[in-house]
Amino acid sequence: MSADQKGTVPTTRGPSGNGTTTSGPTSTGPTSNDASDDRADAPPPPEPLTEPSGGVPPVIDTPEALERAVAELAAQDGVVAVDAERASGFRYGQRAFLVQLRRSDGAIHLVDPIALPDLGALAEVVNPLEWVLHAADQDLPCLRDLGLTPASLFDTEIAARLLGRARVGLAAVVADELGYALAKEHSAADWSTRPVPEDWRRYAALDVELLAAAREAQLVALARTGRLAWALQEFEHERTAPPPPAKVDPWRRTSGLQEVRRPRGLAVARAVWEARERLAQELDRAPGRVLPAAAVVAAARELPESRHALTSLQEFSGKGTRRRADYWWSAVEEGLSVPDDALPARRPPRDPDALPQPRSWGDARPDAATRLDAVRTALRARADEIGIPQENLLAPAVQRRVAWDGAAPADLDDVLLSHGARPWQVEQAGPVVAAALAEAATG
Repeated sequence: MSADQKGTVPTTRGPSGNGTTTSGPTSTGPTSNDASDDRADAPPPPEPLTEPSGGVPPVIDTPEALERAVAELAAQDGVVAVDAERASGFRYGQRAFLVQLRRSDGAIHLVDPIALPDLGALAEVVNPLEWVLHAADQDLPCLRDLGLTPASLFDTEIAARLLGRARVGLAAVVADELGYALAKEHSAADWSTRPVPEDWRRYAALDVELLAAAREAQLVALARTGRLAWALQEFEHERTAPPPPAKVDPWRRTSGLQEVRRPRGLAVARAVWEARERLAQELDRAPGRVLPAAAVVAAARELPESRHALTSLQEFSGKGTRRRADYWWSAVEEGLSVPDDALPARRPPRDPDALPQPRSWGDARPDAATRLDAVRTALRARADEIGIPQENLLAPAVQRRVAWDGAAPADLDDVLLSHGARPWQVEQAGPVVAAALAEAATG
């Protein structure tokens, strides 16, 4: 962005073309229309956004710098745009290695939560505010781990889905709503790297540069289409969603494990997988970088009877793997020594509350299979009619549960709500689901 654009006030593109002001570089793109309107003319290509309006910010990694940033945020008004960067695929776990914040038209702050593990002062300022995030479900867990939790939420990805946008990534939202193109070349970077390179800091800052502006444009579009209430319900549902339950037998999710048929092999896979987890946590390294999934599967498939046989496998021939050969052989021995009556079952233990896979319903519960087909067909038609993805109209898990249980139409609204559907979903999906269930019962 050129120097004369910095600090100017753009007009966000509402559905009618009447703009609302917000901070950032000037937008000169065309007006955007709601999901049901056709654009008379193709919009011009988005203008590349290459520089934050205040320049590339430094990383805040000292208590003094954090204190100044907190004071600036406290002195400003409005919502706060928030993003977080992790080191998925590089480090163990999903913790945040950088937190980006921008409030109003103020400076962008890049906070290092590793250097500054106590963010209590920051939380006091930002936790009572409305946060704007994109795909908030990805970032809220690691932010909560830092003591950062919003009082209310606006998710630009969810808003894009409810507006029926064809593309819902952050770059697409910024392009469609504001007419700017964001580069995404560092999205898979190792954000634990220190010092953070300047081009990475530029990328991280741009992720929050126009989030608040996108929110303003989407608020106009949501209000115009009568979907603002839908969005508010979705935002609150996402903000208050509990963490997912712990996975049962997570080692069974190892890629390629379907090649292992023998229970003894599964015992070896479990032992090697658990050893890999312990070492990965100790080294703070992604498990796949400690030992590839292919090596776990190879040990389970081949059942080597000695350390030499293990290291003779191609998957264990790497220099780093051979250096820890004793460690891996100890894990294999553990799996080989499991008593026969304690070997893992070929299939994972079934959750008594979980439904079978729908592909098996035709034989076990043909009535439920018929209902599910009718429900899916009806919801697909309704979703197409109002222009949103079917899974946003009603979650697939709820569709399956209603079809399996065969809820009575008179009780359907309460059943949907009890399974997590929001009131707007009951209003929009309930009648067509009820009709589908009735049709399936008479057909």
